[in-house]
Amino acid sequence: MPNFLVTYHGGGPMPSSPEAVEQMKAAFGAWVGSAGPALVDPGAPLAAAKTVSSGSVRSGHADGPAEGYSVLTAASIDDAVKLVESHPFLKRGGTLEVSEALSLD
Repeated sequence: MPNFLVTYHGGGPMPSSPEAVEQMKAAFGAWVGSAGPALVDPGAPLAAAKTVSSGSVRSGHADGPAEGYSVLTAASIDDAVKLVESHPFLKRGGTLEVSEALSLD
């Protein structure tokens, strides 16, 4: 089965109160449980970035900044989308982009 990269975009700032952080972690943990073995890598939030291109390096995000990522395995992109439809990041106002990782074999 192919893998899918899920990138997190928007969603506002990370919560600052310990209670809100714990609620966010609990919601993410529940989603991780619901994804089960389809979740190859739960990923992580992303911070500072540098973009490397031919002959230059610049600070900041690449076009369309990703604020986090996860990696899923699924039979199809539609199945991967179904796995993230209940992701708690969506309730924070964010969006999730699901991209199929192509095999180079």
